[in-house]
Amino acid sequence: MTVFSLPQAEREVLLLKELAGLVEHHRERCGPYDRILAAAGYAGAATVAELPWLPVRLFKNLTLKSIPDDAVFKVLTSSGTTGEVSRIYLDKAAAATQTRQLGATLQAVLGPKRLPMLLVDTRSLLKDRRSFSARGAGVLGMATFGREHVWALDEAGAPDLAALRAFLAAHGQAPFLIFGFTYLVWLHLYEVARDHGLDLSNGILIHSGGWKKLVDQSVSPEAFRRRLAQDTGLVHSHNFYGMVEQIGTIFLEGPSGGSLYCPDFADVIIRNPQTWAEQPVGEPGLIEVVSTLPTSYPGHVLLTEDLGVVHGIDDGDWPGKRFSVLGRLPRAEARGCSDTYRAAA
Repeated sequence: MTVFSLPQAEREVLLLKELAGLVEHHRERCGPYDRILAAAGYAGAATVAELPWLPVRLFKNLTLKSIPDDAVFKVLTSSGTTGEVSRIYLDKAAAATQTRQLGATLQAVLGPKRLPMLLVDTRSLLKDRRSFSARGAGVLGMATFGREHVWALDEAGAPDLAALRAFLAAHGQAPFLIFGFTYLVWLHLYEVARDHGLDLSNGILIHSGGWKKLVDQSVSPEAFRRRLAQDTGLVHSHNFYGMVEQIGTIFLEGPSGGSLYCPDFADVIIRNPQTWAEQPVGEPGLIEVVSTLPTSYPGHVLLTEDLGVVHGIDDGDWPGKRFSVLGRLPRAEARGCSDTYRAAA
């Protein structure tokens, strides 16, 4: 059962009911959230776009949780680079739901079985507590969807050609999973595979983040996919968009490339940054993300600091909106994560 199944009109009916219920759920259990809604004069919503959103930055400044202290199972932190981080509070039920729904989302492109997995990163990443909360947590989270893991980079962060060759010798004749942040995949997998004639044709690549460095090198998302296919044989490549403030929800690139899609339990709204009105198809603006997963904290309707555009509705690989992320809002804090990577000297 795929989580990319609902046409937009049907999705919005279901989401409005669930999200409106979450508004009241969090309002009853989170004092700061209740005060924000009261100050805004919120009295109800007739559409998903009318639901009250929180700026994602608020999670850096306020403690926003809808569970008692003794129910906190896990606290996640974001990857900001200025010392300010978001703190996201999960109870056991919320943590289990986000893991299950992330898995269901990835199954749309990976299938139901765990595949041998190549991690385009270094094991030493897990020793650095500063980066562990962001990049390390991302790698470890994705690692649960693979098996027989091999790190593509050595302890110093340089490509481990011997490890790559051994992995491909053992697993390269059948489907295998590759995960890494986009810039690392380009620099330390694509270029190495191209230069050494490695065959990645049975790989399924899941990647995210780090586009800024590629833009600086004039590598567009389209060129990324094309050159991977031409030079390494890897044609199954899926970018995704997500954030710790809505953990478990990712917006996944479809098989044809070029657009991100919303799972059935989530959606995006593009807002005009001057009027806050919803933008029509083709008009860029600020990305608002909605998801029914955040039950332990009020992260169900969030206004991000990212710019995006909806390209079409119910006209792509999967139903619903298909969209692209265009970059960060000017002067918005850099998220860090893979873009804090520094190549080994």
